[in-house]
Amino acid sequence: MRDLGLITNDEPVRRLFTQGMVIKDGAKMSKSKGNVVSPDDMVARYGADAARMYSLFAAPPDRDLDWQEDGVAGVSRFLGRVYRFAMKYAPVARTAAGQQTEAPAGTSLKLLRKLHQTIAKITLDFEGRWHFNTCVAAIMELMNELQAADAQLAAGEVRPPVIRELLRSLILLLAPFAPHLSAELWEESGGEGAVLRAPWPPSNPELAKEDELEIPVQVNGKLVTVVRVPADAGSDTIKAAALAEEKVQSRTAGKTVVKIIVVPGKLVNLVVK
Repeated sequence: MRDLGLITNDEPVRRLFTQGMVIKDGAKMSKSKGNVVSPDDMVARYGADAARMYSLFAAPPDRDLDWQEDGVAGVSRFLGRVYRFAMKYAPVARTAAGQQTEAPAGTSLKLLRKLHQTIAKITLDFEGRWHFNTCVAAIMELMNELQAADAQLAAGEVRPPVIRELLRSLILLLAPFAPHLSAELWEESGGEGAVLRAPWPPSNPELAKEDELEIPVQVNGKLVTVVRVPADAGSDTIKAAALAEEKVQSRTAGKTVVKIIVVPGKLVNLVVK
């Protein structure tokens, strides 16, 4: 993916409505059923970005879209959150151009890890599978993380160059789905040229890598607890962490552990009798 040169008007929304792929009130939209929703009305009420983004979010491309106006309104509210957040930190992003930063730690590392995990997921879903709905969901999760850290961002706990990377990458990830808003925010944050011609942000595997993993622990196939172990933990370390859990010990007390099955990075299952 070299750049984001996608359609920047509401043509995808119009095409979706006119090709009979949209369901409303349990039936495909048609004039004879009286359940047609005009894309012009949706665009006028919520904006082309919200209508477009909802259309891509509500269903994978190989399934019919069950049109819900509340869903469009929800996406419109989400884009409003993005706008307010981006405008708040756009001055920081502009002034941080060219600044270098030290190795990230604390909140900075946590947010950059989430960012680069999101970039990797969207790149795969966008280029490899065309799952636009999961791309939009990933952007929403990222936005939730950024807003949850707003107090730390405002207090200066995250350095300006990191804020610049977080904000500009968020805008680039959003651009294929909400091109009008992204174009405005790109300019406000100091982006050069058209956002849809900007390079797609690369994912840094080292930043995306988790330090720890949560491993579900089962006893006879039933989930009992979850243990946290280092991301590179071997089978012996994972077994020891599982056996040390109080909930596991209470369920194995007086019983024989016949087998311990470890699927690295996935789960532990203790077979007892």
